[in-house]
Amino acid sequence: MVLQLVKLELLKTMRSSSFAKSALVAVFLGFLAVILLSYVLILGFFLKEVIEKGFESTDAYATLTGALIYFYLFEFMYRYFVQKLPVMELERFLHLPIRKSSIIHFLLGRSFISPLTLIAPLLFLPFAFKEIGPRFGDWAAWSWAACVVLSSWSLHWLMLWFKQKFEDSFIGLGVVFAVLLLGAGSSYYGWFNLGDFFKPLFDWSLVSVFPVILLLVFFIALHRLAYTYYRNNAYLEDLAEEENLRFVNQDLGIFNRFGLAGQLANLEWKLIVRHKKSRTYLMLAGFFLLYGLIFYTNPQYQTEEGFSHMFIFVGTFITSIFMLQYGQLFLSWNSSSFDFFLNRRGGVESLIKGKYLLFVVTSVFCLLVSVPYVYFGWDILLIHLATFIFNMGVVIHLVIYMSLWKPKPMDLNKGAMFNYEGVGIAQFLMMIPIFIGPYIVYFPFALLINQYAGLIALSVVGMIGILFFPYLSNIAVQKVLKNRYEISSSFRQEL
Repeated sequence: MVLQLVKLELLKTMRSSSFAKSALVAVFLGFLAVILLSYVLILGFFLKEVIEKGFESTDAYATLTGALIYFYLFEFMYRYFVQKLPVMELERFLHLPIRKSSIIHFLLGRSFISPLTLIAPLLFLPFAFKEIGPRFGDWAAWSWAACVVLSSWSLHWLMLWFKQKFEDSFIGLGVVFAVLLLGAGSSYYGWFNLGDFFKPLFDWSLVSVFPVILLLVFFIALHRLAYTYYRNNAYLEDLAEEENLRFVNQDLGIFNRFGLAGQLANLEWKLIVRHKKSRTYLMLAGFFLLYGLIFYTNPQYQTEEGFSHMFIFVGTFITSIFMLQYGQLFLSWNSSSFDFFLNRRGGVESLIKGKYLLFVVTSVFCLLVSVPYVYFGWDILLIHLATFIFNMGVVIHLVIYMSLWKPKPMDLNKGAMFNYEGVGIAQFLMMIPIFIGPYIVYFPFALLINQYAGLIALSVVGMIGILFFPYLSNIAVQKVLKNRYEISSSFRQEL
């Protein structure tokens, strides 16, 4: 049965009209994965020296074992954003005369074959036989390595269940933020050391096989949890009902008062919350709102008078993070429905103005959420206000205009991690003027007069841009109308 499913997968891949493109992409990603995993293996061989020199430790084993929990917290985070769910493939098999249990086992097994599964063995096995073996014996090295690897692999099954059950919900988002707070906050602020709670388990594995057995049982139990959940919910009608219930009543009433542009902005918001890739951008924007904690609490950026010039970049980033991410693929989000807007009177104009409206509302929300940064000083609040005004008057037009340079189609249902559909050279180059632009205005006044004069200059230029908003936004509209047939033709190309 497994061979039959593998055969179906191979036939699907080889019969695809984009087989050559997919093969080239697969070869490139495979080569990239080999390079990155090679770096992980090299780090594993030199992990002992890195710990001893980097952490000034005389006992690399004790230091690493005490910090392993932070590796798992970090692994939980990157698995949440990177690890793919097999449910997207499930609907393709349910109508076939194949036992449902075989389909679930096949999809779960295939999901386990991933570069993420190799990170823990490549990183910790060399350390086990280089540091633990000579000190505690080969059996202790095998036992310790087995505990470390089984713990990592257990997260794979846990994440399959967790993402399918709680992804896109406030519970799931709350758990992820709690993990981030535990991982970063507990050590940074000295609340408690999580490593002290889990270190005895790994120490026990040096003298006993019971920790390995316990973690193996835990590994099997989590696999059974994921299998049971997918098995009990593997019905097309349940999947469709779940999707419909999850995204009901997602309107934002604030848009309704802005006419057709507001209605399209509301539709755009529904697109964001209903599709996987756009939702990922929205969640990442929420995480990046914490970006200021890296700079505002860092003594390196503290000054006796005024504030660090770096804070202008931070303020620009925080108050426009969603606009910068989502706006890079300005029209690509609508590649599948662009012809619909093209064939409606005023459709293109309303679509673009609706996106402008969406960017303004989300940027206002980012500004309001960032107000608590005033805890680090009133200067921070002034910086955020000045950069927000500049973003609304200048940066928003730069983002939109540059994103219109040869937009590319993409599939909204695919994840955002390692997915470069819709991304072109413009998306990489547009960040340069966007982050340099504020400094072009700020530096002449900050250096010649003072930093607050630079903030006033940013605000004044931003207000001028806001006053000329109808004219500046019309430039983007005319650019789309001028190239509408070329854009429409590129969007019709099969992904």
